Amino acid sequence: MNKGSTKILIADDDAMVRTTVSKILEMFGHQVETTSDGVGVLEAVDDSYDVIILDINMPYMDGFETMDRLNDLNYEVPVLFLTGAGSMDYAVKAINLGAYDFLTKPIEDLDIFNVKIRRAIEKRNYVLRERQYKIALEDDIQVKAKQLEEQNKLLLTYSNSLENATVQLMSSLQNAMEEKDYYTAGHTMRVTEYALMLGMAMGITQNEILILRRAAQFHDIGKLVIDLSCIQKPGKLTDEEWLLIRKHPSVGANIIQPLGFMKREQFIIRHHHERMDGKGYPDGLTGDQLDDLTKIIIVVDSYDAMTSRRNYRKNMTMEQAVEELFKCCGTQFEPKIVEYFARSIVDFTPTKNIFSDEHLEKAFQRNQNQEL
Repeated sequence: MNKGSTKILIADDDAMVRTTVSKILEMFGHQVETTSDGVGVLEAVDDSYDVIILDINMPYMDGFETMDRLNDLNYEVPVLFLTGAGSMDYAVKAINLGAYDFLTKPIEDLDIFNVKIRRAIEKRNYVLRERQYKIALEDDIQVKAKQLEEQNKLLLTYSNSLENATVQLMSSLQNAMEEKDYYTAGHTMRVTEYALMLGMAMGITQNEILILRRAAQFHDIGKLVIDLSCIQKPGKLTDEEWLLIRKHPSVGANIIQPLGFMKREQFIIRHHHERMDGKGYPDGLTGDQLDDLTKIIIVVDSYDAMTSRRNYRKNMTMEQAVEELFKCCGTQFEPKIVEYFARSIVDFTPTKNIFSDEHLEKAFQRNQNQEL
């Protein structure tokens, strides 16, 4: 027997037929296994066979039932039915079951017989090649998917690092410029602390806390490129000076605009001087057009302005500033935001590392434990 010969399984209840067909197939160079019924086929069959030849009329399990069971095993081995007296009903049933071809017995034309066997073997080879291709393709897809996943992780890490570096650079620049101005030094730090305190008290998500922190850090960045020396002068500001000051939210938003990862922060920065009644600036938005993060900055920015000393007025106490916030609820401030702030500010203690992710993570953990 040749080493590369194909393997064929024959099932027929007639021993003489099994012997005759086996000898013919072996003569053509095939390896042959035989069984007397369908039960024997199901016990013997595996993925190593190239062709199965089934008699139709067999005891215990006929050829059609055997074929049906073979389909469930999904080996995809071509099946040829061997019959002495065919009929149209047999042909239709065989086709519906997925049979490859028919062989008649006794076998009289060996050439036709050989051609049908060889075509069935070619079909099996095609099935095996297609299966191997699919396996190779799936493996390749998995490899490519894993590579893509790793690349995405690297890109995400790089993107996060770039975002953090950009924010850090802007923060450093802003701090350096603010330190030159007695009246603005520390304002950004305090507003950010108040905003994070209020955001966590309201139970906003960790992702929103990140947005709120950045928006608070840069809410007044527009002042850094506008000459606002008028703020330091004693007395009332002129109309021209007020117009200049009112530009800083839109200027700040324009500075942030090129940073695609800070779209929401840009909105907050632009609108942190809006009011609930629509009488704020620069766009005159009303409360229903502002999100909670913007409303938080509006409240804490106003609170810090009221409690910070200015040349032209004395700063308010905490109690006075909170009272003023309540007076302006519904017109300038969102009532629920003011209520949360009033409850939180009483026990608030500034934290030097409140900007760190580690501090925020611990704060979130404490809140979750309290809820449980």
